Amino acid sequence: MAESPSSSVREARKTLGNRLKEMRKKAGFKTARAFAARAGWSESKASRIENGVTAPADTDLRVYAELCGVPEVFDDLAATSHNVEELYIEWRRVSGRGLAPIQAASVPLYQRTRHFRVYEPGVVPGLVQTADYARAIMGRLVNFHRIPNDLEQAVAARISRQQVIYDATRRFALLVEETALRSRYGGAETMAAQLGHLLKVASLPQVSFGVIPMSVDRLLGPHEGFWIFDDKQVLVELATAEVKVRQPSEIAVYTRMFAELAAMASYGPQARALIAQAISALG
Repeated sequence: MAESPSSSVREARKTLGNRLKEMRKKAGFKTARAFAARAGWSESKASRIENGVTAPADTDLRVYAELCGVPEVFDDLAATSHNVEELYIEWRRVSGRGLAPIQAASVPLYQRTRHFRVYEPGVVPGLVQTADYARAIMGRLVNFHRIPNDLEQAVAARISRQQVIYDATRRFALLVEETALRSRYGGAETMAAQLGHLLKVASLPQVSFGVIPMSVDRLLGPHEGFWIFDDKQVLVELATAEVKVRQPSEIAVYTRMFAELAAMASYGPQARALIAQAISALG
C-alpha cells in the first residue's frame, strides 16, 4: 500500500533533519544548544529543525552550511527542502478536473527539455503511445479513480504532446521491460498497432529504444516507472500520487539507476525482435 503523502512528508523532513544533525556534529557542535548559541537561535528552534518538526527556511539552511564549514552544500540542502514541501501531488487533487489538464500542464516541461530518459516497467511510455492504447490506459484510470470523464480531450492532449519526439535536436532514451510489450491494453488489435508504432518510432535517429528481456539477470528492479528531464527533474508516478524530485543528489541516484537499467537492455535488431515476438504472441 502506498504511504500517505503527509506521512511521507514527515519522514522526508526527518531525513533532512538528520542530515543537518550529522553536519553539525561533524563540525564540532556536539549539541543543538551549542549550535543554536553560535547561530543566535533558541535551542528549541535547532531541535525542531533537526527532528523534522519544523521546515527550515533557506536562511536557516544557509546558516547550517556556513557554520558547519560546507557552504557548497547549500544548493542541495535548499533543493531537498523545497522538494519535501511539494513532495507529493495527490491524484485526488490534480485529477479533480479530469485528465486533460494534467496532460496540458506538462507541456512547458516537455518543451524546455532537451534530453529525455524514460523507464517504464509495465506500459509503453506516453511519448510513443498510439491514441487507442492511450485511450485504453486512461479510460481505466478514469474508472478506477472515479474522476471526471474527459477521456477524448485527454487522449488528444497526450498525442499533441508527443510532437517533441519528432524534433531531431532533442535526445530520447526510452527503456521498457519486455513485460510492457506483452501486457495487453485495449485488446489484440490495439496492441498490434501499438507495437507496430514502436517499431517506427524506434528507428528515429534521435531515439534510443531499449527492451530489458525477461530472461536477463537482474541487477536492480524499481517497481515504478520514472522520467528524467535533462538533469533538472525526475517524475515518479505512484498509484496515488506523482512524486517530483528536484534535489541534485537524488536526481544523480535516478541517473545512475537509469544507466544500470540501460546496460541490461537490448537495442537495435535485438529489441525489434522482442517487439516482433510480442506481436506474434497476440495470435
